[in-house]
Amino acid sequence: MPGESFLGTDILKHLGCPVIMISRNIWHMRWNFLFGSRGWMLQYAAEVFLRSISFRPFSVKCDSKARQPLENEDLLNNLLTMGVDIDLARRRQPGVFNRVVTNEQELKLFLLSKGASDQVIGSIISRYPRAITRTPESLSQRWDLWRKIMASDLEIVNILERSPESFFRSSNNINLENNIKFLCSVGLTRKCLCRLLTSAPRTFANSLNLNKQMVEFLQETSMSLGHNDPTDFVRKIISKNPSILIQSTKRVKTNIEFLQSTFNLDKGDLLLVICGPGAGILDLSNDCTKRNYTNIKKRLLSLGCTEEEVQKFVLSYLNMIFLSEKKFNDKLDCLIEEKISISQIIENPRVLDSSINTLKTRMKELVHAGYDLHTSNIALLSWSQKRYKAKLKRVLEESQGILQV
Repeated sequence: MPGESFLGTDILKHLGCPVIMISRNIWHMRWNFLFGSRGWMLQYAAEVFLRSISFRPFSVKCDSKARQPLENEDLLNNLLTMGVDIDLARRRQPGVFNRVVTNEQELKLFLLSKGASDQVIGSIISRYPRAITRTPESLSQRWDLWRKIMASDLEIVNILERSPESFFRSSNNINLENNIKFLCSVGLTRKCLCRLLTSAPRTFANSLNLNKQMVEFLQETSMSLGHNDPTDFVRKIISKNPSILIQSTKRVKTNIEFLQSTFNLDKGDLLLVICGPGAGILDLSNDCTKRNYTNIKKRLLSLGCTEEEVQKFVLSYLNMIFLSEKKFNDKLDCLIEEKISISQIIENPRVLDSSINTLKTRMKELVHAGYDLHTSNIALLSWSQKRYKAKLKRVLEESQGILQV
């Protein structure tokens, strides 16, 4: 009938399958079906569709690949000539290659004008392909905002080379400007803002209200704990833990409560902890915090430590809570296998900062040099490489001198 819509036709056309429509007078068919005692009558109109190749009625075969967006060949060629690692870029952000309009040439000219090399530009796009979607105007505005914090164009280029996402992740320059103004107003220094831009760029992609909520929460926390300068408190927390602004206030609050209840801290001691070593774990998952501490406690108690020793051990170096159950236990086993006592480890918790390979290598070198790990200080297992090598050299010289005598 005129104006009648056929669902089958629409579906096949939408899928892009070739269809031959046969004259309605020849192929139009109707079926009547009776349902139930009331004799409901349903009428169905059907058209037979023939594939141009197989000529089989109702045969539908659609290639799923044909429905996938095609990559922009001109874009691919441009990026290849720019030294972009296409495979890496595809893994990072594949949708970029389907865009019809991109600004890779404009981006290249812009970054060249700021002192970036062709190699650096290729690396930036390889690791963050969406950079080529930014317009020259947006790039220029964003660069000017960054220059209010950074000392030079070269400093920004170096940051982009290490972490292109920090610059290109958002294109909302108004939000960036508002966040910079707000964070400056609460006492953050240029150095602190620079660290936020490079290590926690999502801070500036947050809405202004989200950042305000966290800052206000931290200010209220400081006052409830008796701190007389909320601005100084906020500055200390953020400088020690730049990621805190991209976490929820609920998570931070729960971790503060965990520290207070677990270590029986009064307000003054709690204030010292979260302004110092505890600041780093405030944004850790609450479940992770509790799980890792429970494992540390369980393992140390099994080795003969008292609860007081466990608390003292963890509180003296709260980074211990970042260690998963496997890492903590494996490192502990590694040290114990070399006959290092648990009391030595308790007194030097930082040794568990080192990787297992580092611990094994250093212990082997020290034993070979004549250093007695059982009776001597084991703190050097966590020293910097330069400081450790100097100490190892002295141990060797002393050992050789004794042998000569």
